[in-house]
Amino acid sequence: MTVHNDTVDAALETPELEQPWEELGLKEDEYEKIKGILGRRPTDAELTTYSVMWSEHCSYKSSKVHLRYFGETTTPEMASKILAGIGENAGVVDIGGGDAVTFRVESHNHPSFVEPYQGAATGVGGIVRDIMAMGARPIAVMDQLRFGPADAADTSRVLPGVVAGIGGYGNSLGLPNIGGETIFDEAYLGNPLVNALCVGTLKVEDLKLAFASGAGNKVMLFGSRTGLDGIGGVSVLGSANFEEGEERKLPAVQVGDPFAEKVLIECCLELYDAGVVVGIQDLGGGGLACATSELAAAGDGGMRVNLDNVPLRAENMTAAEILASESQERMCAIVTPENVEKFKAICDKWEVTCAEIGEVTDEPDRLLVVHNGEVVMDAPPSTIDEGPVYQRPYARPVWQDELQQYVPVERPEDLGQALKDMVSSPHLCSRDFITEQFDRYVRGNTVKAKYSDAGVLRINEETSRGVAVSADASGRYTKLDPNTGTRLALAEAYRNVAVTGARPVAVTNCLNYGSPENPDVMWQFRESVHGLADGAKELNIPVSGGNVSFYNQTGDTPILPTPVVGVLGVIEDVHDAIAHDLGTVEEKEVLILLGETFDEFGGSIWQKISGGGLNGMPPKVDLANEERLADFFVGNRDVTASHDLSEGGLAQAVVEMAFRAPGGVALDLSGVHEDEFVALFSESASRALVATTADKVDAVLARAAEFGVPAVRIGETTEARELTFGDVTVDLDELKDAWKATLPNLFGHAVGANAVVE
Repeated sequence: MTVHNDTVDAALETPELEQPWEELGLKEDEYEKIKGILGRRPTDAELTTYSVMWSEHCSYKSSKVHLRYFGETTTPEMASKILAGIGENAGVVDIGGGDAVTFRVESHNHPSFVEPYQGAATGVGGIVRDIMAMGARPIAVMDQLRFGPADAADTSRVLPGVVAGIGGYGNSLGLPNIGGETIFDEAYLGNPLVNALCVGTLKVEDLKLAFASGAGNKVMLFGSRTGLDGIGGVSVLGSANFEEGEERKLPAVQVGDPFAEKVLIECCLELYDAGVVVGIQDLGGGGLACATSELAAAGDGGMRVNLDNVPLRAENMTAAEILASESQERMCAIVTPENVEKFKAICDKWEVTCAEIGEVTDEPDRLLVVHNGEVVMDAPPSTIDEGPVYQRPYARPVWQDELQQYVPVERPEDLGQALKDMVSSPHLCSRDFITEQFDRYVRGNTVKAKYSDAGVLRINEETSRGVAVSADASGRYTKLDPNTGTRLALAEAYRNVAVTGARPVAVTNCLNYGSPENPDVMWQFRESVHGLADGAKELNIPVSGGNVSFYNQTGDTPILPTPVVGVLGVIEDVHDAIAHDLGTVEEKEVLILLGETFDEFGGSIWQKISGGGLNGMPPKVDLANEERLADFFVGNRDVTASHDLSEGGLAQAVVEMAFRAPGGVALDLSGVHEDEFVALFSESASRALVATTADKVDAVLARAAEFGVPAVRIGETTEARELTFGDVTVDLDELKDAWKATLPNLFGHAVGANAVVE
């Protein structure tokens, strides 16, 4: 079979040829704009490339007008901490002592709905390559997962595959999974969220950026061969509103090979160490079309690419297919001519396929692509990379006022039973069924992972300097009030890092929303951006980068607006990381609650499981209080254990700290709130529970007072394996059994990575 490409010459000769611009996700005016840029109709390869790069996923065409607010609110002091920021593959933070850390979170929502295992697996692979492209060694992953109701049939289809995909890829790479979050809600039934985060380390001087400069420098494609998988992934699948049957869109989902990526990581690191890489870009969404156009657009010249040199694993691929393929485990590097042979030799050593596919030219802003000896693309890469900018209409929804009218929640008569109902609900139960499928301690530098508010990693074995990372979001809070809900996500992630003893230093994000063509959704999105940007400024920590995922909806019904906010913190010595569990010391421990508790149940877990629906306002948040909490924890040597208070309130924090302790806990709630129910289940912000020994109580209370943190003694550990408060006694082992049983009962009989559980 002979491949017949649409060439530039053919495009000039057939200006009226009908083209499938709509099927590729373009609007008519966008198609006309492309023709205006080129002065002719595009070739098939050009049309494919523009459709990919102008997709919502790649171009941020609906969001960039609002994302600029991050730059407007970043002060010089905040920016001074960032070596690479918004617009790069991942944010890079200078943490001192010559060490730098890079971290980023990305979405792979739609592929994970269509094909759960590969969708989630390649989501992990993609975010790892983003980290590699900064010159860093990936050292850990995390995940943020959201599914429909735990007992829904489609959740039984999606969850086992997603979890197996994350574990299968991450474990095979030898990367510890140090934390995450799993949420169940009706809003995600037809559109689950799979957000993957990766952390990497590098020396400051080893930072790499994505650009193609220096006429005569060569374009090297290395890694796996290019196939037909993933075509249309970001342009079509990424902008789909899922209807029934969309789960069959398998060809648009990439197929991952973690063992190929593991070798690619080591190959990249040796290439960096050898000093043979001028610029580098990973191939993820948009494939070679994205990598070449972004590299060329960021450089000082142009680029000529010969697709005949691209190693293929499928026969008779057209130029458009080669450019749009999202085959995994591939990288693109810019290399000086004198280093090409050395570059190839290192690839050969690691048995990584490598090919010279082009060169940097002295024709600024010109991307020339050849296939079968014919020119199939001749376009300005700046116009490909930049894309259109939309001022989407936005307006506060007409239903927002009604939604914010609070309906008082049901107050249970039996608080002991209420506690059991909360702890054993899918919303608060043990995630062991999920996390036990992930390796947490491979590489030997994991300090805290399972049963921890934040993952803690040692990154410098000589100094024991480490980092703490957490990512959080509440779609329920955000729907009630997008600005406050996003601030609460920032506050929780910040607090989760702080309670380990680490100082929060930087933020990343993944903003998951419905269609940007819906003014309600765009208002939610804008409010969230402003909440996060203003919040980061108040905390004086920069937003180092992020991701936007739109079109998360089933039909016309969007998901809950879900801004996932990640926070990175630095701890000078990981040996000083504060424990999470009670019982790590032999002495009796005294429990102290930090922060104030209010009657706040809007968007709470209790509101949900009690049948109260979703209404009211989320908890108030004052980020100055979060800063004071962080000041309390950093360098604190008097605290034996700590836990933030968030979903489920004080009750959830107490039982999670006590489950792995040898004894129990006796609580006195009178100093928390006059209403025991509020004291137990309120989700007021800026609170943490700490434990200390009896001889250190005064010192802990004095330190809290020094930093302006309200503190009250609320109980102590006991020998009996019970939790007591007021006249209520709960058997902790029975409670733990109920907490652990929920997810295995729901999903434990799945029989394969993509099993449909009847």
